[in-house]
Amino acid sequence: MKKIIAVLFVAFSLNSFGQSETKFEKIDSLLTYLASNNKFMGSIAIQESDKVVFEKNYGFADVKNKIKADALTRYKIGSITKMFTSAVIFQLVDEKKLTLDTKLSKFFPSIKNSENISIENLLEHSSGIYSFTNDADYKEYAKLPKTRAELMKKIKAGNPVFEPGESAEYSNSNFVLLGWIIEDLTKKTYAENIKSRIIQKAGLKNTGFASEIKNEAISYHSNGKTWEQAEKEDMSIPGGAGAILSNASDLTKFINALYSGKLISQPSLLAMTTTEKGYGKGILTMPFGERKFFGHTGGIEDFTSTLGYYPKEKFSIALLDNGQAYGMNDIMIGVLSIYYKMPYRFPNLQSANVDIAILKKYEGTYGAANFPLKISITEENGVLICQATGQESFPLNPLSETKFNFDPAGLELVFSPNAMTILQGGQEFKLTKEN
Repeated sequence: MKKIIAVLFVAFSLNSFGQSETKFEKIDSLLTYLASNNKFMGSIAIQESDKVVFEKNYGFADVKNKIKADALTRYKIGSITKMFTSAVIFQLVDEKKLTLDTKLSKFFPSIKNSENISIENLLEHSSGIYSFTNDADYKEYAKLPKTRAELMKKIKAGNPVFEPGESAEYSNSNFVLLGWIIEDLTKKTYAENIKSRIIQKAGLKNTGFASEIKNEAISYHSNGKTWEQAEKEDMSIPGGAGAILSNASDLTKFINALYSGKLISQPSLLAMTTTEKGYGKGILTMPFGERKFFGHTGGIEDFTSTLGYYPKEKFSIALLDNGQAYGMNDIMIGVLSIYYKMPYRFPNLQSANVDIAILKKYEGTYGAANFPLKISITEENGVLICQATGQESFPLNPLSETKFNFDPAGLELVFSPNAMTILQGGQEFKLTKEN
């Protein structure tokens, strides 16, 4: 399981699509453009109140056998599973079989600090339990099936990150444990609980688990030219943290059912969506401009996913992919910008081949008296990496031997001997190479 927590943000730029198109046609044009350039394969659904108003699949469910994705294709949704787990936990709270104050020691007393860890701590990632998916050997560990006893040993081997309630840090271990608590309380498997408590109540048709699902997509990563199949993770491991498969329209129906009271009570929904220390209880907040969406993101193998709901408009959106070479968050920015009729420019997917020897010449630190940041340029595996002081690094796309861009931010860099010119938002800054 990958840890993916995306925050939606807006990048403003110029329109580049035909004004005669409807917003859904424009969204389709964007995703078709990305898919046709091998930047995206996946599925989208948009729901307004109780009606799915747009749904489409792009690319292949199986590249090798040329099986195209369709409305029945299921994708591994990774950590969006946590929303399902949280909903079942709150059902058990509504049924008075559990409270948010119930201690983990009631179920698993051998876990360190269990007498001080509550169900609420598990839900909001404030338990301090180390996430076993952070282990250096996790990729190899996840290839083969594991029993509960084996997973428990793995979880118990990690030292607490902090004292319960003291802080918050995302941990897949929390939701694997919650999945087991659901099983122990109900005397039914996690899959059986999801089927009877969520799938049937919400009317989902294409949601389930790897052992029972047909039409399962395969995930891929891009080598820059073609799609390469990703290594699989055995689905006995993620459990309540990430084991569910679904499609986009089922996910929008699920989150709509959650908010409409079909799954949990209003007090439980309020508790679930109350944010403490950066996390809700199995749900995240994702701001887009002045709007605050609730939902979750997910990542497992090379699948990534985003599910969001804007309560004020009863608007839900799900975007799933089994192959991407353009960031999920950047795609979502484009989709939402088009939906809300905000200025948006299609990404520039042009790319040139530049010799590594030329890239090496641009390495160094750049600065200027009228520019507040230092810019570091390095070459890694044939790609220029840019990093400004105190900010995360990002890859630059070569447009020519001297011109590079980072399209999501509308940024262009033009290199000349011992200098670099930054072009962004109509502004121009010339920086000199300092070392």
